[in-house]
Amino acid sequence: MALDRSNPVPNDLSAFWMPFTANRQFKKAPRMLVSADRMHYRTADGREVLDGVAGLWCCNAGHNRPKIVEAIRQQAGELDYAPAFQMGHPKAFELANRLRDMAPSAMEHVFFTNSGSEAVETALKIAIAYQRAIGQGTRTRLIGRERGYHGVNFGGISVGGIVNNRKFFGTLLNGVDHLPHTHQPAKNAFSRGEPEHGADLADELERIVALHGPETVAAVIVSAWLSGSLSLASTSMVTGVSSSVVAVSFTALGGSMTELTLTVAVPVSAPPASSTTV
Repeated sequence: MALDRSNPVPNDLSAFWMPFTANRQFKKAPRMLVSADRMHYRTADGREVLDGVAGLWCCNAGHNRPKIVEAIRQQAGELDYAPAFQMGHPKAFELANRLRDMAPSAMEHVFFTNSGSEAVETALKIAIAYQRAIGQGTRTRLIGRERGYHGVNFGGISVGGIVNNRKFFGTLLNGVDHLPHTHQPAKNAFSRGEPEHGADLADELERIVALHGPETVAAVIVSAWLSGSLSLASTSMVTGVSSSVVAVSFTALGGSMTELTLTVAVPVSAPPASSTTV
């Protein structure tokens, strides 16, 4: 049914199957956001709502910023889309160069995707393909972390550790293991800054690698925050894992929540012949 433009609330909500939403309950009492300005949304009944999560972690500069609105308008008028298969657009290269200049020195290339979920899938594929390209095709195992969130595609929910995101979809990807999570309220509840403890959680990686054989591990993916509860991973845990191993999904924080997700695939190097751990 067509939308009545004189009424900001559609008279038929059935067609849109909403993600991560109790659809029947929502559609009985919908909460509609109809406009936004700076750091507030405006609802259909005229109330202002503070946007405490920056859209869905993607509007950290705020809403309806004139400079951003004008840049979008100008770009749409110049060129709305250009394919990246065997063709290019100057501004895509310019953006890649600017991101590279801001990133740590080891990050020399940028692969653009459309979402965090797609970024994770791509990083996992790059890590596994890299191992095959350098003659280490036995390295296919991926290691994630309990309670971790890495998107909602098959690879992301396989290496992720949120039960309700996984349990409805069968066996998911084979060859995936998980580190213990860092949700420890008894230790972390009143920490100032990042806790210093947690090295034992990183040490668990060595046990998992020894269990399967280091020659089978392609990548490890962890994030500095745990989804939902926003539990901090300890300094020792993140440092221990990233220096010991593999593929790290770093989340750069800005504004109210996630500003930019850089998914970095750093495959495990070949161990010495006598080594039993990474």
